[in-house]
Amino acid sequence: MKALLVSLFIFCSCVLSSQNRLDEVLETFKKDEQLKHASYSFCVLDAATGKTISEYQSELALIPASTLKIVTTSAALGILGKDYCYKTKFYTATQFDSTLQKNKKVLCVLGSGDPSFGSSYFNKNNTQFINSIVQQLQLNGMKPINGDLIIDNSIFNNMIPDAWIWSDIGNYFGAGSNGLSYNDNKFSIFLNSKSINDEVVINDVKPLFYKQVITITSRVNAFGTQDNAFVYGDPYSFSTRVILGSIPAQKANYEVEAQAPQPQLYFASELSNTLQKFNLQNKNGTYKNISLQSINLKGNQLIYTYSSPNLEKLIYFTNLKSNNHYAESLLNTLGAVKSKQQGTTENGIQAVKHFWKDRGIDVTGLHMVDGSGLSRANTITTKIQATILSKIYRDSSIYIPFNASLPVAGKSGSMTNLCKGTFAENNLRAKTGYINRVRSYCGYVKTKSGKELAFSVIFNNYDCSAKEMKLRLEKLLVALVEL
Repeated sequence: MKALLVSLFIFCSCVLSSQNRLDEVLETFKKDEQLKHASYSFCVLDAATGKTISEYQSELALIPASTLKIVTTSAALGILGKDYCYKTKFYTATQFDSTLQKNKKVLCVLGSGDPSFGSSYFNKNNTQFINSIVQQLQLNGMKPINGDLIIDNSIFNNMIPDAWIWSDIGNYFGAGSNGLSYNDNKFSIFLNSKSINDEVVINDVKPLFYKQVITITSRVNAFGTQDNAFVYGDPYSFSTRVILGSIPAQKANYEVEAQAPQPQLYFASELSNTLQKFNLQNKNGTYKNISLQSINLKGNQLIYTYSSPNLEKLIYFTNLKSNNHYAESLLNTLGAVKSKQQGTTENGIQAVKHFWKDRGIDVTGLHMVDGSGLSRANTITTKIQATILSKIYRDSSIYIPFNASLPVAGKSGSMTNLCKGTFAENNLRAKTGYINRVRSYCGYVKTKSGKELAFSVIFNNYDCSAKEMKLRLEKLLVALVEL
C-alpha cells in the first residue's frame, strides 16, 4: 500500500509539474509588454478521446492565417477520398465556320480545376509537359485540326476571394483557383540590384508569354537583407504590373514571383504552338477561351484524358508548402462536387462547414471567406481547430494522408528550424500560419509519456516582430511534450 501511495504521489507530481511548465509559459505571456495588446488562445486535447488537457481562451475567435488550411484539406480528404484525381479532357469536334461557310475540325480542352496541371511540383519544365500531352494526342490517333483550339475553364467561376487585399493579389501567394490552372498560376520577374538605395532594374520576365503581354514597371530599391518586393496589378487582366519595395543590394537575376492572370490563355498559347510544331494545327491556327456549352459542336470524340496525381499528393504539397493556390482550388472543387454547380468560393465554404458540422463540430465560431487563410476576415477558435484535429486522428482514411502532409518540427517545411535539440524535434507535426501580426500553429505532438495530443495555438496583434513572436511560441510548443 505504501509503495502504491508513493507511486501515485510521483505520478501526480509529474502531471502537476508538466502542467506547471505550460502555466509558466502562459504567465510569461501575460507579463510580456510586447503582448499586452495581443489576443491569444490555445487548446490541447487528447487526440484519441477529444478530452481537454489544457486550454486558455479556447472559445475566442481569432485570425488563423494558413492554419485554416487544415480545415479545408481534411474536408477534401473526407469528401473526395485520398485517391481522387482531376481529369482534364481533350476532345476533337466539328464546328461550322459561318465566315467561310464550311465545317472545321477543332480541339477542345475541358478543364477540371486541377491545381497541379503543369505544376513545378510534378513537372521539370513546361516544354516537357506540353510535349508529353501532344505526344499522347498523337498516340491516341488525333488528326490535324484546321479550326480553333478551344479552352473551357468554366467548371469554376475563376474569381479570387472577395476579402483578399490589394497588396496580396498581385503576388504568387495571391494566385487563386482556375478551371484550367497552369504552371502554378504564377510567373517570374528577375531583378538586378547594385548599391544600397539605388533603383533596381528589371532584367527579364519568364515565361516569355507574360513578358509579351504585360508591361511591368519597377519602383524597387536596393535595401536591407530581406525580399520586400511586392507586385501590384489587376489579377484578371494583362494590364500593367508595378513592383514596389526593396530587395538586397548586389543581386543579379533576383527572382520575384507574381500571380499570373488568365493562366488558361498561357496554356492555350503553349499548346497551340506545340500542335503547330507537330503539324497538328494550321500555322495560322488560333485559340479561344469559351464554354463548350455555349457553342454548337458536333461529333465530339474524347481523344485523351490527363489524370492528375492523386489527392493525397496534392494535399501533401498544399500543407507542406502552404500553397494558397492549391487550397483555393480544393475549396472550389468541393463546391462544384457538393453543389453540382460551378465551383465558387462561397459554395466551397458551405461544403466544408457542412462536412464538419455533420461530424459534430460546432461551426458557429468558424467564419471562412477563403480556403487558404490568406484573408484577415477569416476567424476560428482554437477549440474548433483542436477538435477537428482530434476527429481526424480517429478517422484513419483522413488521418494517414493528412498527418503525412504536416511539417515536422526540426525536419521539414516551415517547422524545419523550430524545436531543434528538444524532445519536440521529430515528435511534433504542425501546420503553421503567418500573416502580418498573426502567428499560429496547429497539429499533433507525441509527449514524453507517449500520449498523442491535438493542439492549436493562435496569436493576433502582438507588438514584437514576427521573428520574436516565433521564438516566444517555440517555448509553448516545447512545453507541450511535457503534458
